[in-house]
Amino acid sequence: MARITIFPLPGAVLYPGLQLPLHIFEPRYRAMVSDALARDRRIGMIQPRRANEGAPLFSIGCLGRIGDVEALEDGRFNIMLEGETRFRILRELDVTTPFRQVEAELLQDPEEVLAPIERASFEREARRFAKAQGYVVDWEQVGRLDDTSLINGVSQIAPFDIAARQALLEAPGLSARCELLVQLMQFFGRAGDDDEGGTTLQ
Repeated sequence: MARITIFPLPGAVLYPGLQLPLHIFEPRYRAMVSDALARDRRIGMIQPRRANEGAPLFSIGCLGRIGDVEALEDGRFNIMLEGETRFRILRELDVTTPFRQVEAELLQDPEEVLAPIERASFEREARRFAKAQGYVVDWEQVGRLDDTSLINGVSQIAPFDIAARQALLEAPGLSARCELLVQLMQFFGRAGDDDEGGTTLQ
């Protein structure tokens, strides 16, 4: 078990091995970053179930370590959070700090690779989805990514709703996450069939 300071941010999902840039401007979260920098540099990213203050949290998030830090003169921070491991909340703690803390179980994800047919199916659906949404993608670069970087990377940036993004984070393994991603791209891709214009993904 671990005591984790959490940053409940709607729509922000972090995965182990990936990075998430954050601009910290609210006083309570500036205090959160200052506290983390003075201790172990770790913050847990998790989605709230609603956008209001003190809203209930989803049960699974990702613990990240603060890497690069830019401290601005007015007290704000620009930080790069580096994903380390997923966690499951056991209970929220009663604290006096302005930021929330939880007791959590750290989840160890097994190393996993996709079967060639899974990878091919995913890339085929990803091309259809990108075309339907008007995205411009460097497919040669995509092809060079390992399975984990590809599936988790797309899961982290995919333009799905909060529930879908949370379901991807909670998927029990890479193969299950890949299968869910394909289903979500098929579902959400239909909405972009008639869109015009394009967005470049980098």
